[in-house]
Amino acid sequence: MAILKDQLIHNLLKEEQTPQNVITVVEVGAVHMACAISILTKDLMMNLQYGRLFLRKPKMVSGKDYNVTANSKLVMIAAGAHQQEGESSLNLVQCNVNIFTFIISNIVKYMDILTCVAWKISGFPKSRVIGSGCNLNSAQFRSLMEERLGVHPSSCHGWVLGDGVNVAGISLRILHPELGTDTDKEQWKEVHKQVVKIAYEVIKLKGYTSWAFGLFVADLAESIMKNLRQVHPISITIKGVYGIKDDVFLSVPCILGQNGISHLVKVILTPEEEACLKKSADTLWGIQKELQF
Repeated sequence: MAILKDQLIHNLLKEEQTPQNVITVVEVGAVHMACAISILTKDLMMNLQYGRLFLRKPKMVSGKDYNVTANSKLVMIAAGAHQQEGESSLNLVQCNVNIFTFIISNIVKYMDILTCVAWKISGFPKSRVIGSGCNLNSAQFRSLMEERLGVHPSSCHGWVLGDGVNVAGISLRILHPELGTDTDKEQWKEVHKQVVKIAYEVIKLKGYTSWAFGLFVADLAESIMKNLRQVHPISITIKGVYGIKDDVFLSVPCILGQNGISHLVKVILTPEEEACLKKSADTLWGIQKELQF
């Protein structure tokens, strides 16, 4: 008889103890600096080169030679083509694939499609190649719930799953069966649309998104470096789950620790939500199968 734990989560790997606390952030720019500073505030690396007086200990090294990444326990790749105002992120895929191919091939002598590309190029186990997934979308979703309900985001629980724009399972439907439908007088469907548009609005106003991204990446890093085993909606291959047959990476809740992704949490979706997730998979696969790398 299956125990509750087995019904809730699915084991993906045998976990082993691994030492070292080296973190690499690839490339330099607004997003990359936000990631680095946010990690410092998490006490994972404890200072910038000239910040020893204010922050605790470590050494920060920069360089053009990818050999400086040697022995990194965690490598973050935030490099990519700059997204223009009004441009869909899917339009940038092939350009970013080319960038990733160059970076990863240097690092290994690591968003959904690009996570899959990183996994295939790196040769690493899938548990160790982690896409940022819908962490930021889920945070935005919970903040918008706060605005409507007047409840702190930490007490608003909901996930944005898939490729960032489709599925969000909300138990509020028990109280409000018309929630998210066309007949919903409160128009909760607009919350989903707002989540989709937020990143594009920020790009329109300031040209890039950085600090929110850096903060949630630091949160992922903390889970790995401190082996917190917290649940995050991150990108992983889900072939064979939810009826998905293609080898695509989508954002789903996973347990994250020192060995990477150890478990996938089995979220129970409604038929409508599962159909949306499959639609996301089909959309990504349609692009992914045409990529050259």
